[in-house]
Amino acid sequence: MAKKEFDTPERVFDELRDIYADPDPDIATRLVRELIVHALKCRRDELEVLDLKVLSRAMAEFRYAARVFKPYRDRRKVSIFGSARTPESDPYYALAVDFAARLAAEDFMVITGAAEGIMKAGNQGAGADASFGVNILLPFEQSANTVIGDDPKLITFKYFFTRKLFFLMEASAVALFPGGFGTHDEGFETLTLIQTGKTPPMPFLLMELPGETYWESFDRFIREELLERRLISEKDLGLYRIMHSPQEGVEYIKFFYSTYHSMRFVRDRLVIRLERELPDDAVHALGDEFGDLLKRGTVEKARALHEESNEPDLHDKPRLVFVLNRTSAARLNEMILRINELGRV
Repeated sequence: MAKKEFDTPERVFDELRDIYADPDPDIATRLVRELIVHALKCRRDELEVLDLKVLSRAMAEFRYAARVFKPYRDRRKVSIFGSARTPESDPYYALAVDFAARLAAEDFMVITGAAEGIMKAGNQGAGADASFGVNILLPFEQSANTVIGDDPKLITFKYFFTRKLFFLMEASAVALFPGGFGTHDEGFETLTLIQTGKTPPMPFLLMELPGETYWESFDRFIREELLERRLISEKDLGLYRIMHSPQEGVEYIKFFYSTYHSMRFVRDRLVIRLERELPDDAVHALGDEFGDLLKRGTVEKARALHEESNEPDLHDKPRLVFVLNRTSAARLNEMILRINELGRV
């Protein structure tokens, strides 16, 4: 079916009538209605033109990017961050190419910033078919690289915040290579979102060549300054891992999703979807070992909940369900690793 183009007021009015005609709309239609109401409230609130420009452009960027990613939502993706200034002769460029190629061989896709340096290396290693490029409009340094430049999976953003959203919203893992301010900005924002539970736990890798000290120095700063001053907890150190080879990084990502699949909240309950069912004694052991994560009750096996009916592709996966005490995302990350260990016994 051809996509509707709202090029006349009549077409817009027809679409509005369709949206509001259903007396019992599904959740998608209800959410579209909310978006329409928010747009009308912008007019009611007499927002300034600059505010309206930002809202309009951000929504347009989000809508277009979501449309590009939608056909690939069934494949896991790894966001790769690193310097645009890394030359192709640099060993880290070769490391990124190898890492991305190994990911693609395991049916992962990669997301990069689409520019030169480490970003081009990631696209080159994975190949255009297994790559996304999320570019940013800048006055310098950020034209799309030749690997992804003519690909329909290249998206160009005006705003960093919409771009960052897709870097993480679509990713199942994040890998950082040495880079400048932008790399550390993206890295710390990712760590913050994982630490605060605003994004689900995921592998966060710091890729370093053997004998190098780039991420070792980063880790030392975290331990000697942040941890020593009690600005983070000791368990937060487990949210990132330094990897010294492409194979090591890929194997850790595969392990993270070997039994654990995904999670979502249904009201106050956390639902953890699994690739395979755990034995009863393993589930009891989880409840004992991670009792500090339980607000009440225990960890229970379950099938798909009614509220998960909008995710039919996951309907047959076994579940673990419990009421989470949301005090430590780092501790939840430890639980996921333990689930994977129990799943391979």
